[in-house]
Amino acid sequence: MMADLIDETADYVLELASSQRLNILISLLNKELTPTAFAKEIDATKQEVHRNFLRLEKSGLIKKKVNGKYTLTTFGQTICTQVPSLVFLSQNRKYFEEHTLGDVPHKFQMRCGQLTNSQYVKGVSKVLEQWKQIYKNSDEYIYEILSEVPLDLIEPLVKKVKKGIKFNYVFSESAVVPKGRKALLKKLGFYELMEKGLIERKMEKNVQTVVVLNEKEACLMFPTLDGESDISEMFYSDDPMFHEWCLDYFRYSWYGSDVFRESKLKE
Repeated sequence: MMADLIDETADYVLELASSQRLNILISLLNKELTPTAFAKEIDATKQEVHRNFLRLEKSGLIKKKVNGKYTLTTFGQTICTQVPSLVFLSQNRKYFEEHTLGDVPHKFQMRCGQLTNSQYVKGVSKVLEQWKQIYKNSDEYIYEILSEVPLDLIEPLVKKVKKGIKFNYVFSESAVVPKGRKALLKKLGFYELMEKGLIERKMEKNVQTVVVLNEKEACLMFPTLDGESDISEMFYSDDPMFHEWCLDYFRYSWYGSDVFRESKLKE
């Protein structure tokens, strides 16, 4: 029984193994089309396009309406929601040769297509610059899931919070804490901001995936294959779908975290 299901699924995967057929499906997400109109759009022969429309129709992915135009079936629409995940993973295949989705729950991995419209940033200096920019652009809040604290990010963060920005973060018990962190936090008035309720913090046993976001943009850093967090490379975007993924993941981590215990950290 399972073998039959796998064979049937393989047949559908074969139907997607064509850039033109994938293009047809994605195009039909936005509007109804005829094979002739689509052939003109992509500058392809009518015969080739017509053949691919018929294949997709036979597979139950699209259907022809009485006006002669094609539209996606429910099955086709659902298949299209999975395509962005393949796109994200394939376009970042080299990155994922050295990184893993780590401790990200399966339900979020299934949504990784939301991360497709993002910019890959490589290099610690470029990553930190983008990180600071997220602080700078915040008008309402800054949320973070952290495995370490780059010392030169503390001051610009505190300056922003002093202007009324809400700061919530989840910290790893095994975080890499720079020497002099506590003294710097005290000097900058960090603990007074906590008393005012502008800063809230919680703790996880081990953070692998790092997230930084404000109300309109976000960045995401996955761990290396050995499970170590890596802030030398990131994915950044102000795309609403990317932001939604990061915000949902932050909330999931926040509500699943424990009380923050300073005694767990060592400088």
